[in-house]
Amino acid sequence: MNRFQRVRDNLKKAYDAGRDSVRTARDETPAPEPYDNDEFLPPAPDPEFVHRSTASKDDAEVPHSLRIAAAWSWRLIVVGVIGWVVLRVIGTVSIVVVPLAIALLLSALFGPAVGWLLRLRLPRSLATFLVMVCGIAAVAGTLTLVVNQFIDGVPKLTENASAGVRQIQEWARTGPLHLSDDQVDQAIDAGQEWINSNTSSLTSTGIATVATIAELVTGLLLVIFATFFFLRDGRKIWRFVVRLFPVNARWSLADAGDASWATLGSYVRATVLVAFIDALGIGLALTILNVEFAFPLAALVFLGAFIPIVGASVSGAVAVLVALVDEGWVVALITLGAVVLVQQMEGHVLQPLIMGRAVAIHPLAVIIGIACGVVLAGIIGALVAVPLIAVLNTGIRRLSRRRPEVPPDAVVVTGAAPPP
Repeated sequence: MNRFQRVRDNLKKAYDAGRDSVRTARDETPAPEPYDNDEFLPPAPDPEFVHRSTASKDDAEVPHSLRIAAAWSWRLIVVGVIGWVVLRVIGTVSIVVVPLAIALLLSALFGPAVGWLLRLRLPRSLATFLVMVCGIAAVAGTLTLVVNQFIDGVPKLTENASAGVRQIQEWARTGPLHLSDDQVDQAIDAGQEWINSNTSSLTSTGIATVATIAELVTGLLLVIFATFFFLRDGRKIWRFVVRLFPVNARWSLADAGDASWATLGSYVRATVLVAFIDALGIGLALTILNVEFAFPLAALVFLGAFIPIVGASVSGAVAVLVALVDEGWVVALITLGAVVLVQQMEGHVLQPLIMGRAVAIHPLAVIIGIACGVVLAGIIGALVAVPLIAVLNTGIRRLSRRRPEVPPDAVVVTGAAPPP
């Protein structure tokens, strides 16, 4: 065993010596010398200067301001094309869109009454039916009273208008113009000739108006039925619409819709209150001054107040003209003063106090909206323009509002309401 032990130790020593010699030789081997000629070296890659707002190196060569302008331009083009298509579709089916818009306004107006009846434990269908019947009865009774007073006062108004024309003729002869009888007669003949030459167009307009009676009746029935179902099933209809969108967008869309509907309701109710105060003030002034058609003119002021700024001015001008024809210059000037006073009170007291900040819109936006509405849809467009702007203002603000982020350590309770 001792001999074998010595042999094993010798082999181990020889193996270790061989490993040490190999390591020493490897450490002493010189490193390869670098190339003396740079043409044998690999070329260094060119640095890529790509702006963080671009997707390729070619886009980085375009100035940043031009890229931003181009991005805005094509997006505005897309939005404009979509808006044009929407307007064309609305114009094609205007006989349906206009009654639905009016039904939405009426639903926003009558909604609190339906809610009050529901709190009295009445069935929803019965509450909606009672509100609709009362609303239709109020409108029909007001129209009947206006038409009856207008029919009763037409003879007197015609007589006063004839007297006014004679006064104008006399003033043209004896006033600063000093027109002769022949010149006055020529002016009258020119006016009659214009009426005779336009008789065909006026007649065709009347015929066209008669031809649209069926469309008016259809629109009226659609307004009634749509208002009834909006009042009864409006919440269900809105939930069905919200479910058509992706899950992540449903909460934001539902929140924006609720806020927009609240804005529409506040606007309609405030407008009705302001219109009633305007009609009451001007109607009392006309009654005190003993002007003919006081109630019909007050009703006209009430309807005109639904078109902000423009409607009140036009209805007030009509009241002044009627006072001029009926009672003369003095009463007309007093009526003008009363109209201006009421409108100033509306613009500086009633609008800020009643409308409030919830539906506050800049007057420039109101004027532009009314002008666009008149160009696109006439009187209906002017009526719908301002509430549409108010609703879009509230909805877009809610949609653009950032939702608060939930902390990572927050405890989520199943069935809890979404964050505000």
